[in-house]
Amino acid sequence: MRLPPHILVVNGIKVRRPVFLLGAPHSGADLLSRALKRSPGFHVTMGRASVTHVVYAFARKPSIGRTSGAVRVLRDALAESWQVLPGSCAQCAEPCREAGGVTGAGPCVATGDVVRFGDGSPDLIYSAPVLLQAFPDARFVQLIRDGRDVAADMLDDPACLAWFRPAMLPERTEFPNAFLGVNKDEHLDRWKGMPAAGKCALRWRSAVRLSAELRRTLPAEQLMTLRYEDLVLKPAQAVAALAGFLETRVSKVPLYGRAAKVGSWRSRLRPADLELVEKVAREELTRLGYLPG
Repeated sequence: MRLPPHILVVNGIKVRRPVFLLGAPHSGADLLSRALKRSPGFHVTMGRASVTHVVYAFARKPSIGRTSGAVRVLRDALAESWQVLPGSCAQCAEPCREAGGVTGAGPCVATGDVVRFGDGSPDLIYSAPVLLQAFPDARFVQLIRDGRDVAADMLDDPACLAWFRPAMLPERTEFPNAFLGVNKDEHLDRWKGMPAAGKCALRWRSAVRLSAELRRTLPAEQLMTLRYEDLVLKPAQAVAALAGFLETRVSKVPLYGRAAKVGSWRSRLRPADLELVEKVAREELTRLGYLPG
């Protein structure tokens, strides 16, 4: 059941139809965040500590996201993230600062120019149900990418691999756990002994399943699904579709020259890793057309 509408005011601006970018790691949410940050009227944040602390708390212990205070906590975290203050950008993650062209403390936007807010923090997909309760008029854009390319990028990303260390697990791991991609507690020991490529495939598979659930539950006017491959190979068309969905102009400049090559898994994944990724995620890879049916 949705909560009554709550209008959040940040910097004297009412937060209406905020945009949230969702997807598995390395699926392209960062690219779209850059595009929206360069778009007129948008204030988009990526990875502010106030948000990531809440997002990962929900991801690692899903029951927290179902408590009565979850909506307020996440709404407050985003309000803090969206504040435009003289030194606010100093608190941003480096990718966000770089995307906004910030060289000093900031801010990256002027409050008089902001009419709309958004967030593209990593792993935001695990907080999607809470985001919808917090902002019933929100717009969600979810990114889908070939799980083999995702696994290849994750294996080269120390920040992603760090989550696979046993020490990073909460004391009482809850199941099903979409963040780990593990459905039952009796599978945890098997997960711990699985090569990193398999854990990457499980995270991608789980995120794709969450995306499918959102597609079933959200109306078309609130959710758009884009393929990473279209962003890279057909950026003009992809951005035009996104602009139509958001009813605003979106810059496509950040999409050029920054994206990883489509199909790079062919030269980056070792044969054993490729075999494991395709075994773990075969159903989803096939359903999405990345493997022949």
